[in-house]
Amino acid sequence: MFTKLKPSSISSMFLIMYSIFLFPVTIMFFLSDQNIILEWMIFQLSSCSMTFMFIIDPVSLSFSNVVCLISGCVMMFSSSYMSSDPFLKRFTWLVMLFVLSMNLLVFIPSLPALLLGWDGLGIVSFALVIYYQNMKSLGAGMITVLANRIGDVMILISIGLLVLQGHWFIISMWDYHLTTWTALAVTLAAMTKSAQIPFSSWLPAAMAAPTPVSALVHSSTLVTAGIFLIIRFSPFLNTIPGFNSSLLFISVLTLLMAGIGANYENDLKKIIALSTLSQLGVMMMSLGMGMPYLALFHLYTHALFKALLFLCAGMIIHNSLNTQDIRHMGLLFSQAPLTITCMNIANLSLCGAPFLSGFYSKDLILELSLNSPTNFLMILLIFLATGMTAAYSLRLSLCSLWSSAKNSTYHAKHEADPYVNWAVTVLSLAAIITGFALQNVFLTFNPFPFILPFYLKMLTMFVIIMGLLVSLAAWDPNYQANKMNKTKFFFSTMWFLATISAQPITKFSMLLGTNLMKSIDMGWLEITGGQGVNILTSEISSLNQKIQIKSFNFFIALILLSASIFYCIIT
Repeated sequence: MFTKLKPSSISSMFLIMYSIFLFPVTIMFFLSDQNIILEWMIFQLSSCSMTFMFIIDPVSLSFSNVVCLISGCVMMFSSSYMSSDPFLKRFTWLVMLFVLSMNLLVFIPSLPALLLGWDGLGIVSFALVIYYQNMKSLGAGMITVLANRIGDVMILISIGLLVLQGHWFIISMWDYHLTTWTALAVTLAAMTKSAQIPFSSWLPAAMAAPTPVSALVHSSTLVTAGIFLIIRFSPFLNTIPGFNSSLLFISVLTLLMAGIGANYENDLKKIIALSTLSQLGVMMMSLGMGMPYLALFHLYTHALFKALLFLCAGMIIHNSLNTQDIRHMGLLFSQAPLTITCMNIANLSLCGAPFLSGFYSKDLILELSLNSPTNFLMILLIFLATGMTAAYSLRLSLCSLWSSAKNSTYHAKHEADPYVNWAVTVLSLAAIITGFALQNVFLTFNPFPFILPFYLKMLTMFVIIMGLLVSLAAWDPNYQANKMNKTKFFFSTMWFLATISAQPITKFSMLLGTNLMKSIDMGWLEITGGQGVNILTSEISSLNQKIQIKSFNFFIALILLSASIFYCIIT
């Protein structure tokens, strides 16, 4: 029996069983509020010791639990989605390495050892993004890996700066004279991994990976690594003056840019990727307001419904003859009832519809932003972006699910596939239950009770309903005929970030390389190097030769003259 099992099914069972066994341990740690730190001394040089640390606390255990549950469901889904792939075993190993890297990142609180997970995520994500091995995938993979390398360099810089402290333990940081530079390096590393402005363009580009990878990368692994790093560093970072306000400003800009961009995007996977970017902005905003545990709460709820949304999108793409353009879809709700039901659950949860998991975390963050002393312009932009979320979710549904059929009939054979059905059903239940189940756990971390007036309490619901109404009013069934204009191009390229990140930098580096080659390699190095030395030695040898010839002639003439004089004297 086991010989017939696919490698993806075996890894799926392993991950889900691990998640089930870890769940009671996580609950126990939450109830007792325990932290266990294991430290292994590798070597000690003078007063600086190199240690390998391992932390077991409620945050790391719960994060590992969520990651492995989602990974298990994604691998189960891959058993069907990637069934015709000839290299399924290689794909499975890559995904398992990815999950291992994320678990290492979560459980290690020491910066040098953290690089195992941090760099592992970057390298394996590159291998997964270029999985289909064509030029488009390679371009997307290069943007992804180069953006993440900036973060890796920043982590290395912070490791170098922390030598002055004598240890690299994230949780027990203290003040020293390079505190601000360390905080800047760590924040930049987190911003590159979590795709905040100006490092946002790699996130939609990474959609070149297979859909199960997108579901994993954009829900609970790669993009959440930066958020997790700031949550770990938050006691230290909150002591830096100006850190919270600058992070809040950047995150709100990212949130707004992604929200507007998703309303102009037509690629199904890229719309969902931009919605991920928008929710990452919400998490960063929560961190900017000094609420790390609420950011973690939203991270968990978002991970579950976003993975579900990607799996449903994968099924739609897979069965619509690999069409990703929503303008070519239509009338899907009657052809794939289970997939579309699960997709609607995920979409409503993303919008913050009451009593789904997204509502409990997102609504609480927005209410706390109203309660905290935040700039009015920031509040305005936050709620505008929240309305945008509802608008692009409804636009996606109107275009692909409920509009008239615009392509060949959906091949619904996969609707009866048990792998897919179990994966989406488990994640749907999680997307419904998780918010309610986790709210009491995370509300204990909130240091103060707060009471809002009724009109502020209902403001989030009002904004979401307004976003839906505006989207409905602006909906044009024949909009595929509309031509591109400058405004559309500006918003659909993420405020020109996509074009700036790829073309000018590539052109600049190529021109710089060419000019350096011409001026140094083929210029000064030639003059002062091999060719120059060759010319110099040639000239010296020819001069020497000329001198020798002249002196030889002179000596012969002298000998002949002397001989003739001597002859004259003798005669």
